[in-house]
Amino acid sequence: MEFDAILIPPRRAEMLAGGFWHEKTINDHLEHCIELSPDKLALTAVSLDTGQTRRFTYRELGTMADRIAVGLARLGVRRNDVVSCQLPNWWQFSLTYLACSRIGAVMNPLMHIFRERELSFMLAHGRSKVVIVPKSFRGFDFEAMVNGIRGKLPDLEHVIAIGAQGSDSFEARLSDPPWEQEADAGEILRRARPGPDDVTQLIYTSGTTGEPKGVMHSANTLMANIVPYAERLRLGADDVVLMASPMAHQTGFMYGLMMPVMLRAHAVLQDVWEPAKAAELIRAEKVSFTMASTPFLTDLARTVSEPGKAVPSLRIFLCAGAPIPGPLVEQARAALGAKIVSAWGMSENGAVTTTLLDDDDERSVNTDGCPLPGMQARVVDEAGDELPAGEAGRLLVRGCSNFGGYLKRPQLNATDEQGWFDTGDLAVIDARGYVRISGRSKDVIIRGGENIPVVEIETMLYRHPAIAQVAIVSYPDERLGERACAVVVLKPGQQFDLAAMVEFMKSQKMAIQYIPERLVVRETLPATPSGKIQKFKLREMLRETAR
Repeated sequence: MEFDAILIPPRRAEMLAGGFWHEKTINDHLEHCIELSPDKLALTAVSLDTGQTRRFTYRELGTMADRIAVGLARLGVRRNDVVSCQLPNWWQFSLTYLACSRIGAVMNPLMHIFRERELSFMLAHGRSKVVIVPKSFRGFDFEAMVNGIRGKLPDLEHVIAIGAQGSDSFEARLSDPPWEQEADAGEILRRARPGPDDVTQLIYTSGTTGEPKGVMHSANTLMANIVPYAERLRLGADDVVLMASPMAHQTGFMYGLMMPVMLRAHAVLQDVWEPAKAAELIRAEKVSFTMASTPFLTDLARTVSEPGKAVPSLRIFLCAGAPIPGPLVEQARAALGAKIVSAWGMSENGAVTTTLLDDDDERSVNTDGCPLPGMQARVVDEAGDELPAGEAGRLLVRGCSNFGGYLKRPQLNATDEQGWFDTGDLAVIDARGYVRISGRSKDVIIRGGENIPVVEIETMLYRHPAIAQVAIVSYPDERLGERACAVVVLKPGQQFDLAAMVEFMKSQKMAIQYIPERLVVRETLPATPSGKIQKFKLREMLRETAR
């Protein structure tokens, strides 16, 4: 695969001169951990789905990474080949990335909620050579699903399933044979080590413009974010990081997989979100830091409020993905005893802003924080002119952790000659330099931290024979922040209800989490004179009916 990460070379000299790019890959950090702390506990993976727990020291982490890397090479994986990984937060996810980095392969993390529709596009667009999936997770057969679409994927050579029977299982192909002891293992592990500017991650957005976009990141762009992030939060080798957010999101990938290795810290993975189990793990493993979206914070705070569920080791809960309601910050502070930090970011750049540990709690309620070192933010009007503090406009960001571009779609990179990336969000920057996201110019709904691909859902529903017009809009939800509602106009004489919509979308192999939870049938949709649907009026209507 040829990667067109054209946004990396133009800023290399500036980023190196400023000390923002560190010229290290995850290989360098893992080897440093093995050298200094070979027997330190590195990873604890707790699977509620299987009931299994697996632990690795840093020495064992290195050995398994080498083993899987040589196993991938035996499958024909070479430098710049894409290895897709559709897994929950299992140890195999972390080790597959470390293994890919050993041989210069590119990791493509995929959310486990994706089904045939999403996967068919992403695997074809990224030209994945290998896909690693669970045989079964939460009762669903992932191996059968991917094998069912292989005819559409000419580049896909191997489907490797964890827990499967036979020669194509993860265990038989990658993790069980001691590949690292083979005579040619050393040469395999040396010959294709990636450099810090090589693409190391290909992660897809949620399709807000009709189809997902493949975000390309290098070690330099990712680590330029993680280093100041950890420094701002005063995280180090003595910290224990709980990651229950999916590692197929940047939240889990950057701060649950990469950051602990960079810090020589201990990572604890949880594959199914159960707040009582999370509280138990925090106590048992002495977790000091976690990062997740607002629903996780709500659930954990409620659970820990119960007698005997205190989590005294937890120092910081960083919350991102949606604004944090003021009462929740107060409740969570009282229940958890931890500092609640607000943040904002994107797949394209990781966390761009966070509040500070020494900030008053009100800043986590009323702002999304200030930019991390190496990043800049500004708000502009439609003409591109910068707006004064306190005025809402389009949010632009630039700096060290901005991505390398969208795979095969440089025309969509939304980055000007000065390096400013148009986030598609609307924001206000106050006089203190703190950012507050005030809306979205891109048409997306964030449900519990998960971006809902609005255009894709609308396109699908337009195909239903009963529907003449459709608009997908958000409505507020106390726990998830937002949910999706389909507002439709029916063709004459047609009938359509929520059950019919759900059945239709399931038949189209749409991810369950993307299916709207409400349906409203109207005679007409509000529109501008040019015919554009006025979604803000539909949102107002839903808010009124919710009162």
